[in-house]
This record gives sequence, structure tokens and C-alpha cells, in this order.
Amino acid sequence: MRETYAWAAIGLIILASTTADVLLAYSMKKVGDVGELWKRRGMLALIGRVLSTPTFALGLLAMGVAFYSLLFGLSWGNLSLVVPASASLTFVANAVAARIFLHERVGRRRWIAALLVAGGVVLMAV
Repeated sequence: MRETYAWAAIGLIILASTTADVLLAYSMKKVGDVGELWKRRGMLALIGRVLSTPTFALGLLAMGVAFYSLLFGLSWGNLSLVVPASASLTFVANAVAARIFLHERVGRRRWIAALLVAGGVVLMAV
């Protein structure tokens, strides 16, 4: 039963972490060139611009959910399973989400790497 809880926590980590990554990347693309904004308008304007982006706050919330899911997962499962499985499957989910939601070009090498990572998780879980 604890293993089922651990895998549920891993699933929630992957979902929340990928959601956070996509929302934060989207937010920073909306903000624009951080270095240029800092030079032109200063640090306070930069911070204000970032914090006024609604998707940034949602991304931070999703990061919090991922972190607490990791804590629950570690209380239910082994460190040697929970951390590598959640980190590697998040890599795979990020590649898919970047392609679908951010319309980024994901190269063949990255897709192959994602498949190898997923295969490694399968071997680890067996």
C-alpha cells in the first residue's frame, strides 16, 4: 500500500513540477529580456514586472505542491526510487509540455534522451 502512495506522490510531483516549469517559462517569456529590463528600469521595476504576471504566481504555487508531494513521497517510498523516478519522468514530461504548450522545437536527440530516461525508470521500478 505504501508503494502505491509513493507512486501517486511521484505522479503528483511530475504533474506539479512540469506545470510549474511551463508556467514560469511562459511568465518569463512575457516579461522579456530580464537583463535589458534591469539595465533600463532597475531592479524594482523588474521585480514588479515579474510579480505582476499572474502565471508566475501560479507557477510558484505549483512548485510548492511539487515540493510537498516530494516530502510525502519520501515518507512513503525509498529515496532511491522516489527522487530518480520523479526527476527523470519530469524531464520527459517537460519535453512533451514544452512542445505542446510553449511550441518549442524539441530535437531528435532530446526525444531519444527522454525515451532512454523513461526506460531507465521502468528498469528501476521492476
